[in-house]
Amino acid sequence: MSQPLPGTLEHWAATKPDEIAIVEGARSTTWGRWNDLSNRLAHGLKARGIMPGDIVVTRTQIRTEWPISRSALAKLGCQILGLNWRLTPAETQYVLANSGAHAIFCDDTDPDALRPAWAELPIKLAVSLDTPSEHFVAFDDLLREEGEPLIAAGDPPLIIYTSGTTGLPKGVTMGRPRPGEESKLMDYLRSVGGARPAPSGSPMLVTMPMHHGAGPGIVGGALRSGNRMVMLRRFDPEEALHLIDRHRIAVWTGVPTMYKRIAGLPPETVAKYDLSSIRSLGVGAAPVPYSLKEWIIAHFGPVLSEGYGTTEAGMITALTPEMQTRKPGSSGLPHTHVELSIRDESGAELPRGTVGEIWVKTPVVIGRYLNAAPLGADTLDANGFFRTGDMGHVDEDGYLFITDRAKDMIISGGVNIYPAEIEAALLKHPAVQDAAVIGIPDDEFGEQVKAFVELKPGLAATADDLLAHCKQELASYKRPKSVDIVAELPRNTMGKLLKKDLRAPYWKDRERKV
Repeated sequence: MSQPLPGTLEHWAATKPDEIAIVEGARSTTWGRWNDLSNRLAHGLKARGIMPGDIVVTRTQIRTEWPISRSALAKLGCQILGLNWRLTPAETQYVLANSGAHAIFCDDTDPDALRPAWAELPIKLAVSLDTPSEHFVAFDDLLREEGEPLIAAGDPPLIIYTSGTTGLPKGVTMGRPRPGEESKLMDYLRSVGGARPAPSGSPMLVTMPMHHGAGPGIVGGALRSGNRMVMLRRFDPEEALHLIDRHRIAVWTGVPTMYKRIAGLPPETVAKYDLSSIRSLGVGAAPVPYSLKEWIIAHFGPVLSEGYGTTEAGMITALTPEMQTRKPGSSGLPHTHVELSIRDESGAELPRGTVGEIWVKTPVVIGRYLNAAPLGADTLDANGFFRTGDMGHVDEDGYLFITDRAKDMIISGGVNIYPAEIEAALLKHPAVQDAAVIGIPDDEFGEQVKAFVELKPGLAATADDLLAHCKQELASYKRPKSVDIVAELPRNTMGKLLKKDLRAPYWKDRERKV
């Protein structure tokens, strides 16, 4: 049997078998136990017909069984597909059928309610992590198998289904190098990992879900660095502070909504916890309002790093703590071996400083979605540049500034209006916590600007107050014609704003949909 490579589970199990690797609630697992359970699970899956190359769906929350399953599938040479546990049986069935999955793990309280999702599909195995069921094998039963120690050849290929805003979700096999880009891959991965450094042994808080690229990426990074993972199954802001204090957490990556919920706690609640152990806070999936950045810096110090990327192209840029003040409002600099191209609607490249659509080339840009035809030239050009659908510009120093989503652009009276600019103006109002701007139908101008606003707890403002504020901040054609004050803006589980949900009532039964 070959020797395990440094930075693998087998390596850490051999060098520090009794050191705790995973903490979740009252449960803790050592490196040696993690490796043993993964080995047993691999043999249990193999005995039930799971083979190298098979796709195994994990529809679970953030819990100890996920990294155990990940490592077992790596030992077997299988692929892992992270699926949102909030999806309905019908939505789950679509992914199972579209992907050609061979097995599914779930932690549903009523797993049999999920059975219609796979009963008519050629699924080899369905596994329940918690609840006994007639149609599901118990996870613990799979751990009864024993066999020779297995060593993973590498990370299991990770498949993520894009949430998308139109059409059906599409599968993306993440992190695979494009043909001819293999030699650049390690440099690129080191660049991505170095944007949010995690010294070996640093305790890490895990709150990002496993159906998104970030959650598995954090687990993989912790594994390579030998870092202890403290997992929080369901996010609770005060519990996150408690875990940071109790376990002396050094590294945490979250989404803006998580940090916002902590910032919304009473000051005396936050003051109860010692947060001085934090050395790096990462954030992605959505922009961070400047007022929230100020709060983070005041309470955690200058430790905030932001990342911009897409499921299809991987991580694109990083904004380190040092860049936060050097280039405020920027999304940072491209990672190693990442190229940016800002283009107009015809695909022609624009000069620096000019706003256009962002095209990007990375070593891991996909060539096709799972079980689909190759991407067309309107999405992936002959030189390997992928069309992100985001609008932005690159300044004279190479920093990327994202203006908006291309599809979010409002065209009123033939003039292009970018909602992000209006949202930034609204966020300057002292009572505004968050804002979203969309275009709604206008019989004369095609579209008009409408804003939705969340207010900060304990502060008040009227729609008229906010319209008057915009009059001081924006040119007349950019100002909202109306403002709705809402309790909470719609977001998905990753904190991304769901503007399609805000638009839907206004564009219903219209020939054109924005």
